[in-house]
Amino acid sequence: MRTLMNTYNRLPVSFTHGDGAWLFDADGKRYLDALAGIGVCSLGHAHPAVTKAISEQAGKLLHTSNIYRIDLQEKLGDALAGVSRMESMFFGNSGAEANEAAIKIARLYGHHEKRVDIPTIIVLDGAFHGRTMATLTATGNRKIQAGFEPLVTGFVRAPFNDMAAINTIAHNNPNIVAVLLEPLQGEGGVRSPAADYLTRLRALCDQHGWLLMLDEVQSGNGRTGSYFNYLQHGLLPDVVTTAKGLGNGMPIGVCMARGKAAQAMHPGNHGTTFGGNPLACAVGLTVVETIVQEQLAQRAATLGERIRDNFRTALNKDVVKEIRGQGMMIGIELHRPCAELVSKALHDGLLINVTAGSVVRLLPPLIFSDEQADILCDKLSRLINAEHQT
Repeated sequence: MRTLMNTYNRLPVSFTHGDGAWLFDADGKRYLDALAGIGVCSLGHAHPAVTKAISEQAGKLLHTSNIYRIDLQEKLGDALAGVSRMESMFFGNSGAEANEAAIKIARLYGHHEKRVDIPTIIVLDGAFHGRTMATLTATGNRKIQAGFEPLVTGFVRAPFNDMAAINTIAHNNPNIVAVLLEPLQGEGGVRSPAADYLTRLRALCDQHGWLLMLDEVQSGNGRTGSYFNYLQHGLLPDVVTTAKGLGNGMPIGVCMARGKAAQAMHPGNHGTTFGGNPLACAVGLTVVETIVQEQLAQRAATLGERIRDNFRTALNKDVVKEIRGQGMMIGIELHRPCAELVSKALHDGLLINVTAGSVVRLLPPLIFSDEQADILCDKLSRLINAEHQT
């Protein structure tokens, strides 16, 4: 690893192949993947439809650039419009790029529609929107911002789940043009706001002419029980971003918009070399079709609730502070930091993640079986309960 830049504390394992929710190392040891590449491989590993899409498209055409029409990009755009109720799409290569596009849309909207000289976006504490300079600034985590100052201007931060604070900002700051948030915070500890929070925020945005921009990079593509999380709230945002589960391992991200936000971009405002190429869009289209046809969002809702219920029964109440989440986006918050559980679980053949210091984050593939869910609960419950003995 000496030629790799020192940006990760990598775990001491390398995988050779995968099969569904299982990964295998060079020694043949099998690991149950309850992380799915951090919410990416929602259809699991080596999914036959994804494999077929990659193989067939690789034998036809990989890349032409966006100066030409790309049929598969248009088909994927249509498919996403159908599941999102958005109107127009910009395809990039990652969630961070999708969020950068959203930020640029907000600024264009602010300058041209609201006639604001310094368009400003409200973002939330605990948020994670990416690691580019603008998305890093929008992220509500001082630890990952440290050392990269000066940060980008044009953002104002509000406490998580605090409508009163946003109302105060609305009263005091005439430069606000948009609000950017995750409907369910992932890196922030799998935290959901109050049930009426998004509805009230939608109403406030309508009142002030702001854009409501939702980052569904992690919560989208069926993971939280509907194709996109906001569909459970009976509202439509103006801008939605997603990535991760859209490509099942193929790099792809998309910024979707409707209404005036969809009309903000014009030729020359934004661009990408690789984004939306035929290969990525062939995979993305396959993923969307599979999630819809196999009703995996509905499956995520029922299986996720079963998993949380099983943990509530199996886990020692003295160790666990809260079990929360939606669908197959699950957080188990302990009373103390628990980063060591990641290595212990790896040794036990289980892949998990710890975020926000004390939250075990689970993002299993949407194709998880009932048996695999039971294995996850059994293995992880034993590891967490053992913490009470130390």
